[in-house]
Amino acid sequence: MATGKPYRTIEARPNAESLVKPGELVDLVEVTPLTLADRRIYNQLLENAWDAIEKPVTHVIAKADLRGSHNSNDRVGESIERLMASIVKVRVTREGEEAIERVQLLGGNIETTRRDGLLEYEIPQRLRRIIKDSTVFARLQREVMFALSSKYALTLYEMIQKRGNLRYRSSERFSLDDLRGILGVAKGKLTSWSNLKLRAIDPAVAEVNALSDYMVEIEPIKTGRRVTHVELRWWRKDSGTSAQAERELTFSKVGRKARMAGTETKVVQPEVKPRPAWLQSRGDALRTETYETARLRHPGYDIYHVEGEWRDWSRDKEPARDPDRAFLAFFRSYAEKNPI
Repeated sequence: MATGKPYRTIEARPNAESLVKPGELVDLVEVTPLTLADRRIYNQLLENAWDAIEKPVTHVIAKADLRGSHNSNDRVGESIERLMASIVKVRVTREGEEAIERVQLLGGNIETTRRDGLLEYEIPQRLRRIIKDSTVFARLQREVMFALSSKYALTLYEMIQKRGNLRYRSSERFSLDDLRGILGVAKGKLTSWSNLKLRAIDPAVAEVNALSDYMVEIEPIKTGRRVTHVELRWWRKDSGTSAQAERELTFSKVGRKARMAGTETKVVQPEVKPRPAWLQSRGDALRTETYETARLRHPGYDIYHVEGEWRDWSRDKEPARDPDRAFLAFFRSYAEKNPI
């Protein structure tokens, strides 16, 4: 039976909620460790270049898009310099054989000195070829990427997003050295399993479980009395647990550790008004968790009025596969266009 060509990563498209990252750049090993800010900025640079990422062209992005919540461009410049100097090892297949390719993450660039200026940059040739040949990718939710508080958590999240949709696989074994390399643990740091688990793995697993669509476990495997490998396991959350993750993304990072550990002081929420009867004729109610999420994300808005707007807008369109997610996406766009 004839088979079609494999789906290439560069054919996948970023959208308003998520961006695409080639799988080869998820499981790379950092020879030069990067920071959380470096990794986020690099993901943004890849996304910005995506439409022509395999071509030998210069890409342009506003520095303001890379600053995030910081007012200074200093951190952006420092990240760009680390990315230029960073060498990584990427597992590739060349002529049917597995190989390790060493590449730089970022090529030459020029930054205008104005605070509201631009960054022009290039993707190195070898990296462009890797991306062009890629057929496996991770789809990263923007809210999750910016909510995660450590580079270990972001890397673990990317690893799971790359693997989550595999049909016949829900676990993978890594040597401890490989896992350290992928997580970007600096040489000489967290040398014992207990320190690696306490400082990097456990916090990363807790954050990914709290904020992503998947549950994750990392179990040690011993050779003799020493931990030499780990087993990474993942499974998709049910709708209720997934809604909890969406709600957590709306909260401040302050108190997140306590919420994840279950030690947060509970606050009684005020009673909210019921869904009006006039909406019932437009469609069945969404999940309670969806209304709670909308209320937390967009305080001050009448969520039922916005639901009515969404029902009117989608009346002549194909029904959404996931109405709850579709409503929340519409609400975000509505709030941007109708600020209060």
